[in-house]
Order: sequence, then structure tokens, then C-alpha cells
Amino acid sequence: MEQQEVERSPETGSIHVPTRHMVPLLRRLGGPLLSITMLCLALWALHLLAHEANYHQVRSYVHHLSHGRLLSAALLTVAGYGVMTLYDRFALASIGKSLPWRKVGLISFISYAFSNAVGMSLLVSGSIRYRFYIQHGLSTAEIARVVLFCTGSFWLGLLAVTGVTLLCVPLPPDLPLATFSLYLGGLLTLLPLAWLVAGSVWRRPLKLWRWRMSLPPFGTALRQVVVGALDWGLAAGVLYVLMPEQLANGFGHFLAIFVIAQIIGLVSHVPGGLGVFEAVMLAGFGATGNGALAAPILGALAAFRVIYYLLPLCAATVLVLQREAWGLRRQSLLSPWFTGLLPSFFAGLTLVSGAVLLFSGATRALPLRMAILSEVLPLSVLEVSHLLASVIGMLLLILARGLQRRLDAAYVLTLILLLAGAVFSLLKGIDYEEAALLTLLAMALAPAHRLFYRRASLFSTTFSLGWIVAIVAVFVCAIWLVMFSYKHVDYSADLWWEFSFHQGGAPRALRALVGSAAAGLLFALGSLIRPVRLRCEPPSEAELAQALPLIRRADSAQAHLALMGDKALLFDDEHKAFVMYDIEGRSWVTMGDPVGVDEEARRELVWTFMEQCERAGGWPVFYQVSPANLDLYLEVGLALLKVGEEARVRLATFSLDGKSRKVLRNTVNRLSRDGLRLEVVPAEAVAPLLPRLREVSDAWLRDKRVREKRFSLGAFDPAYLMRTPMALVWQGERLVAFANLFLGDTRQEASVDLMRHLPDGPAGIMDYLFVELMLWARDQGYQWFNLGMAPLAGLHSRRQSPLWNRFGALVFGRGERFYNFRGLQRYKDKFDPEWESRYIAVPRGIALPLILANVASLISGGLSGVVWR
Repeated sequence: MEQQEVERSPETGSIHVPTRHMVPLLRRLGGPLLSITMLCLALWALHLLAHEANYHQVRSYVHHLSHGRLLSAALLTVAGYGVMTLYDRFALASIGKSLPWRKVGLISFISYAFSNAVGMSLLVSGSIRYRFYIQHGLSTAEIARVVLFCTGSFWLGLLAVTGVTLLCVPLPPDLPLATFSLYLGGLLTLLPLAWLVAGSVWRRPLKLWRWRMSLPPFGTALRQVVVGALDWGLAAGVLYVLMPEQLANGFGHFLAIFVIAQIIGLVSHVPGGLGVFEAVMLAGFGATGNGALAAPILGALAAFRVIYYLLPLCAATVLVLQREAWGLRRQSLLSPWFTGLLPSFFAGLTLVSGAVLLFSGATRALPLRMAILSEVLPLSVLEVSHLLASVIGMLLLILARGLQRRLDAAYVLTLILLLAGAVFSLLKGIDYEEAALLTLLAMALAPAHRLFYRRASLFSTTFSLGWIVAIVAVFVCAIWLVMFSYKHVDYSADLWWEFSFHQGGAPRALRALVGSAAAGLLFALGSLIRPVRLRCEPPSEAELAQALPLIRRADSAQAHLALMGDKALLFDDEHKAFVMYDIEGRSWVTMGDPVGVDEEARRELVWTFMEQCERAGGWPVFYQVSPANLDLYLEVGLALLKVGEEARVRLATFSLDGKSRKVLRNTVNRLSRDGLRLEVVPAEAVAPLLPRLREVSDAWLRDKRVREKRFSLGAFDPAYLMRTPMALVWQGERLVAFANLFLGDTRQEASVDLMRHLPDGPAGIMDYLFVELMLWARDQGYQWFNLGMAPLAGLHSRRQSPLWNRFGALVFGRGERFYNFRGLQRYKDKFDPEWESRYIAVPRGIALPLILANVASLISGGLSGVVWR
């Protein structure tokens, strides 16, 4: 067993990360660290560019925007999102599919509202489209083509607008790209032109590895470019009507700077291009050192963010929640998916609410509202409310992760803090807008208690790098807001102790910032000192004794593999269920589903195992799981791949009568005449038989020239064999075959694991063993006899099949050098079983080949066992 990459020193308790794992660790940290670095650089650049502007000027500009300009921006936003529906409309037409415009519009609006606000458009919008379109009958391949069409249209339109604009409108000479603007414009224009022409010139499909792509005809390509260009033109129009009037150089000049800022924001990996887009816009319009120009531009950009990003995001969230409520009333087939998605929606809204409280605490309150408060509230109430509101903001950022993990404690605390935050928002500055947002979220969250069923500790919750980046990014933005809002205030140590209604904004913001940072650090410290289980050790006899009652009550005989003792056992807190697992490389692999009859305990174990893997930097893998439990793994975000089919014989209808059973009947009758007989002995009687069992086992291993398997199969281990009953086949006084039995108290299913026979034994001895065991199990009242899994059976190599299915079908048909896949399925098929699919649940991403190699290594006792039997 390979030692897990995170090791704890027994002497000091310190955690050591071996050098061989530093490269994968740095690779995982690279993306998030790049995002944080780019955000910090963008905010620093924004600070330098807008150092003459102040918070009052920005707020004043936003406050004095006319209703006509705001209405125009809103109408252009509606038109822009309307044009975005054409992406999906034309994408569906390109693959020969048609859906009602209302459904296509809803899917497109929701996907773009979230991807525009969050960033990572391909991942976010692709995921949302997959969730919706799969419900409307589209295959995975068709959805992938739709996503690629929409993404291609998005970029083709951006490149076309940017290229043409740079060719027609010269950039300001002080911009870095001004010298090369014509060359850059020509290059960017050539890309969409080449796309338009390529489909007419190159008729054959392009092939890249396993992908085949036919270039679109001229008409389809033209629609892509035009829709993309129109989308970007309307987005630019929204900001243009909000910009100050002194920037009267025309829409063309504005569009050139807008599209360049958008491209830089997109490639920066900062969510939504936050800070990067604003910094480029300020630089492009020459606002450096000009407070009279920088403040209006920042005000227009803030209004643009609200109108074009935030309002559509809120509308999309309301639509999803409304659709969920409608689905619950109508018992729609879509309702289970939406129900599963709601915790993530609530988590996202809670994250936004926490950011709103932090940003509010970092900025100035309105003077008129502060004047009203000074008449009705003591100063101490104001100060405490301001501090607690920011602390609650930080706690909501943390609790958002708990909501995504469906923690009951996170749900209760979030409700309490949302209502408390609403009260403190009113007490610190009559911020009724924030109070309304928090109250509405609390009202929406209140009836959803059943979605948050986990009773795990908040401190045991793991935070992915993405969540850590999001929390740090929000806090960094809050720091920048404090610096920007109070840049005119001279810092001194006495500032921390100044308390005033009208002149105490800066001290309050600083104290709130420190208070929220302290709350985050205390939670992080509490999480760091929580007890962790980082080692994978074989179970003790006490653990096996605790697991035995659960194994005997399990419906699946596969649970008995825990008795092998080669897999670690992870119990829930009340020992109502367990998972058995082992570690190979970075893969933490469980054998089968969680074992236990308590559904809540089994579900909690899946989450617990996931979090343990995340803390250790490992990949959670659930191997050979049944269709009845797939929702457990889909709920935690794992992908499912079929790995084969399990053969189960219905004993009530099994017999040797009939023409189809003639061969089996003749074999059993012949061997019975030769003196073969079956004996089933209890586990207590196995120990004296071990020497004779070993003779049979060693002879079988020598004859087959194979090594012992493990993990999903038993091995000849005396301690293991003495824990299960044994089926013996005697020929007179000579032991010729044996198999240990998996027998449960529920009598739902019987099975065998380790099967061995003498090489010189009678022909057909294994047929005899299986038939006699099935008849014996039927007489004992068992309902099923499990013949085990046929790996890779049931996978098909069709044109539209996923790559894994096609690869598995290839190995199943031509992999006899490594394993008798087809022969094993044919052998089991002659007992006329019912075949049931088995799956592996794995993390999404590109780690699948390594995970499959790790699983194969576990079963074969090392990578060499995968190649040599």
C-alpha cells in the first residue's frame, strides 16, 4: 500500500508533504494563485490610476445619472440578453434540433446571466446548458456541440468587433498597443474571415485525435460572427450611455477601448474581469491623475456592473427558484434536479450577501441617513452594529461553503446571521437596500430545511481552492474599498480609537475590516486544529467486530469483502454504516457502496469520505457501485462511468429442468455418480481444514500461473477464511474444490469469493460447485445468488458513445492477453442470470486515466500485476 502523500510525524505532530508530490500540489495551486495575483495587481493599478478620484465623487456621479440614461442602459441590456438567445437557437439548428423559443430563451438567459457575472464562461454556461438540455432529450455529444458552437460564436464576434474597430478607429497614442493597433486589427479580423471562408473551401471533416469536426457552411458561420458582434456591440452600448458626457469622441473610439478591456479581462482569469476591466478603461480614456474624469468613469463602470451583470443574475436566480417551486407543486420530473441544485444556489447568494456586508462596511454611509441615526441612536449602538455587520459578512462567506455541503448547522446559522445582518444594516446606516436583500434571502432559505440534512461539524468542512480564492478575493476587494473610500484620511495610531457620528467613518471601516479578518482567521485556526485522519491502516479486530453486524444485515453480499482486512474502514459517528477503502497513488478508492441500512448515515459517509480525500489532496473514487445508489455520488458532484455488469441468479426460478439446462444437468449428474458431494461448514469449523485448503489453493495458483488478487477479490489468507462459512467439494475423502461463502442474515443474497480446485480434478467441477450452491441457497431461503461482476461487459462502441465506453468495449473484445473478459461473461451467462450495471464514481476532469490505473493496481496487487497475471 502506498503511503498517502500527506504524512504526520508521530514525534512532533507536524505535517510533511513529500517532495515527489510538490509538483502536483503546485499545479493545483497555480490557477487560483494566478487569479489572486492578477486581482491584486489590477486593484493596485486601479488605485494608481484613480488616485485623484474619491469615493464622494463616484457616488455623486452614480446618484445623478438621469432616469433616461438608466432606462436606456436597462433596455440595451434586455436587448443584449435577447440577442444571446440566438446563440443557442442557431446552435440547435446546426445539429438538427429544435426546441420552443421560450425554453431556449430561458436556458440561454440563465446560463449567460451566471457565466457573465461569475466568469469562466465555458465551464459555467456549459454546465448549466448540460443540466437543462439533458432534460430535453439531447445527448451528451449534442450538448457538447451546442456549447462549442455558442463559445465559438462568442469569441468570433469579439474578434470581429475588435479587429474591425482597430482598423477603423486609431487608439490613443499613449496606450501600449497604439503602435501595433493596425497590425493587431488586421490579424484579429483575419481569424473570423478565415472561419467564414473555410467551410466553403474545405469540405472534409477536420480530425484532431478522436474528435471530428465539420466546418460550418458560409451561412452558419456568418450567423455566428454577426450574432457575436451584435452581442458585444449591445454590451458596449450599455456602458456607453452611462459614461460621462465629456468623453465625446464617438462610439467607435469608445468601442475600441471597451473590447480591448474585455479581452484583457477575459484572459486574466479574474472572475468577471473584476478590477482588470476597470483599470484598462481608465488607462484607455487617459484618466490617470485626472480625478474629474476618473470618478465619473468609475461611477459609470459601477452602474454598468449592476445593470448588466448583477440585475440579470438576480433575475436568473429568481427564475430558477420559481421553477423549482412550480416543479414541486406539479411534481415535475425536473424537480429532483432543481432540488439538488438549490443548495449551490443558496450558497452563491449567501456568498454575495456576505460580500455586500463587507463592502458596505468598507464604504461611507450617506450623510443624511447618519444625521437621522444621530438623533435616535446612541453612538455605541452604531459602532457595535457596524463592526458586527462586517463580522457577519465574513461569517456568511464561510457559511456559504457549509450550505453547499448541505450542513444543517450552516443552514441554521445562516438564517440567524441573515436576519441579524439585516438588523445591523439598518442600525449602522439605515441601509434598507442591504436589509431587504438579506431578509429576502432568509425568507427564501427558510422553507428549504429538508435540503440541508447533514449534521457534520462546520470545522470539518473542507474548502476547495476555488472557495478560498473567492473568500480571499472578496476580502482583498474590501481592503481596496477602504483605501479608496478614505484615501484623504491621514493614518495615525489614534485613528483606531476615534468614535464619532459624522467623522468616524474611517475608524469604523478599519475596525470592521480587522474584526472580519479576525473572524476568518479564528475559523481557519479552528479548522486547522481539528482532528484529522490521514493514514490508511488495516482494520483492527475491534473494527471488524463492529462492522460484522452491518455486513450481515446488508442486502449486498459484496459487503463481506470488508472481512478480508486489507481495506481501511471509515465509520460514521454512530457506527450505523461504514465504507471500506484503500489508497493507491492519489486515488482513495472505496469498494462498493457504503454498507449499512441507515440511509442518512450512508449518505453522510459519502460526504465525509469526500472531505477526507480533499483534506489529503486525494481523488475520491467509489468503485463498483450499484444503480440504486447513484444519486449519492451525483449529489457530491462526481461523474459516473460504467465498469461492467454483475450477474445475479434469481433462485426462486432456478432449476436444472428444461432443454436449456441440459448441459448443466448432465454435468451435475455425471459428477454425482463419480462420488462428488457438497458440504457447507460454518466459519467456526474452517480452522482445522486450512492445511488441506492451502494444498488445493497452491496447486491451483501453480497451474494457472497467476498471483493473488486483492481489494475487490479475496486472497488465501487464513484469518480471512476463518471469518466466513466454507463450501467444500469432496470426492470420497479427497478435497477437490472449495469456495468461501458470503451469507447475510437477511437472506437477500448469497455469493462466493475465493474459489479454488485441483488441476487434476474432474472436468466441470466449478459448474457442479455453482449449481449445488445455488440449489442449497434456494433451500435455505435466499432470494438471489451473486455470480460477481463481468468487467467491461455491456459497454458498446458506437459512433456517439463516450470515449470511455468505446475504449472499454475495445478492451473487452481484444484484451484477452490481460484478462479473460469475454470468456468470464460467457461462463456466467450459462446460468441465465439477470445482469445489472455497475459503475465507478470519479472526480470530473483529466485525472481519469491515472485513477483507472490506480484501481487496476489495487486489484492486481501492483502495476506489474496488471500486465502479468
